[in-house]
Amino acid sequence: MRDFLADEDAPLLERCSLASFDALWEVERAAVDAPNVGRGGWSAVCRLDIDGHGFFLKRQCNHLTRSLYAPFGESTFAREFRNIERYRALGLPAVRAAFYAERRLRNDARGHGVCAILLTHALDGWRDMASALNDARVDDSRRRKLLAACGALARRLHDAGITHSCFYPHHIFVRIADDGTYETCLIDLEKTRAILFGKRDRVKDLEQFLRHAHTLDASDVRVLLSHYLDRAPDDPEVDVWMNRLRARRQDKDSR
Repeated sequence: MRDFLADEDAPLLERCSLASFDALWEVERAAVDAPNVGRGGWSAVCRLDIDGHGFFLKRQCNHLTRSLYAPFGESTFAREFRNIERYRALGLPAVRAAFYAERRLRNDARGHGVCAILLTHALDGWRDMASALNDARVDDSRRRKLLAACGALARRLHDAGITHSCFYPHHIFVRIADDGTYETCLIDLEKTRAILFGKRDRVKDLEQFLRHAHTLDASDVRVLLSHYLDRAPDDPEVDVWMNRLRARRQDKDSR
């Protein structure tokens, strides 16, 4: 895969001498979380502020995944970057990439093998859906608007033929728009794929959200589904989908 440098970010990164793999690989910053050491390698993320602009610098080495597309393995960031660009091409709201590159390094102090860098824009001014729904200061009106935004986001995603496959509240970011509604933005796109199994894939995304949004009751689910289906909350189709989600939850719980 060729190195990627977003046109809108190139002037900033070039001015600060950070527009190359080597420069970003050598940046010294503390990781925001403990590095992921699975898959036979490591993967780490740090916050990087560049001339007043926030980014997340993601670096990994030998952190590989295998698929029909890459049977011998590829960096998980390669898949994530492709999906970021896929969302952008489809007009779906998702985190933006500023830079992507990979190298095969040997005898490097930080790593040995297939190494990759993904630089993404920080979502400053946004908050994740999980914290928004659990915020005691969010009244019923705003709660309904949050659920409406989530349902509409899932509809856009699925109408584009895409399943997120990790549609958890902490992977959905929101902020209030000028009209009082909520804008949405998705992160963690590594497992995104095309919808292959119709309603089953769609139900899976929605059930993942509901299973991890612990504070939702039946009326909340009805609000979300009414916006997902673009139907009135008391429409029979909403009841059909509530039963589908309930059946999947029961199946998951019984395993």
